[in-house]
Amino acid sequence: MDFRYLGRSGLKISEIAYGNWITHGSQVEDDQAMACVRSALDAGITTFDTADVYAWGRAESVLGRALAGERRGGLEIFTKVYWPVGHGPNDRGLSRKHILESIDLSLTRLGTDYVDLYQAHRFDYETPLEETMLAFADVVRSGKALYIGVSEWTADEIRAGAALARELKVPFVSSQPQYSMLWRVIEEQVVPACIDEGLSQIVWSPIAQGVLTAKYLPGQAPPAGSRATDANSGADFISEWMTDEVLTKVQALVPLAAEAGLTPAQLAVAWVLQNDNVAAAIVGASRPEQVAENVKAAGVKLDADLMTAIDAALEGVVVTDPAETVSPRPRA
Repeated sequence: MDFRYLGRSGLKISEIAYGNWITHGSQVEDDQAMACVRSALDAGITTFDTADVYAWGRAESVLGRALAGERRGGLEIFTKVYWPVGHGPNDRGLSRKHILESIDLSLTRLGTDYVDLYQAHRFDYETPLEETMLAFADVVRSGKALYIGVSEWTADEIRAGAALARELKVPFVSSQPQYSMLWRVIEEQVVPACIDEGLSQIVWSPIAQGVLTAKYLPGQAPPAGSRATDANSGADFISEWMTDEVLTKVQALVPLAAEAGLTPAQLAVAWVLQNDNVAAAIVGASRPEQVAENVKAAGVKLDADLMTAIDAALEGVVVTDPAETVSPRPRA
């Protein structure tokens, strides 16, 4: 496993991180989830990402049990706050009340005294940013989180948050966006803003919800048991990729991956890691062997000719502006 610094901090994280967005507590039974986490640990992954909203808290609980007994100092555990986790008016958002209550609940479910990174899962347009950032600063000063980050914030929002973080002297180190060969929205504005402000990307869905594994074939029904057929595993979220045009283009990546000695999934994960601003690619799994496969993308360097060939293969289906798609955005 290779490791990268997170932003301008001194924290190193594994460049393959394990995430449990739509697996633990929903799609995957506990025993299988435990086996996936064990596979991640055996492969050298030390960074684990979750959120309070995943499976209404069950994902944090499963991850906490799976990591119990591991040396805490050898792990980096990340979680998030923002999405509704109850039915009350304050059970959501980034108010001071919700943040300070949510961190305690997350720590209890995770079975730890602190998280390494606490992230704002979206930007809250109904709460003053100053209130949000001060609450995050207080979480850090209380020792309940070591660093703070955000997920799916715009470049302008990141710059505003970074300015307040400097004023409050709180370590604001990361952005967690969707990023893959097919979804490159962050490249034009978010990545430059993060470079300027000293943040790294921790990217989710590097395999585009499984589409970049090339297991989905144009003109054919999705394989039984795959994510595209399971309403509990995000089938609605990959619908934008499930077109014959996209799937045909993805099939052209198969020989390119083979020439590089990689599977299509490994090629997809390695591709996002070629971006110097990416500190880690989050991979999920419903089976331990998927973890073992994906982790082999760590440390892989893709040459310029291969990167050009990938761009040519996917010409016409790459999303660079979110306005180009009308599909619902996942909560990852």
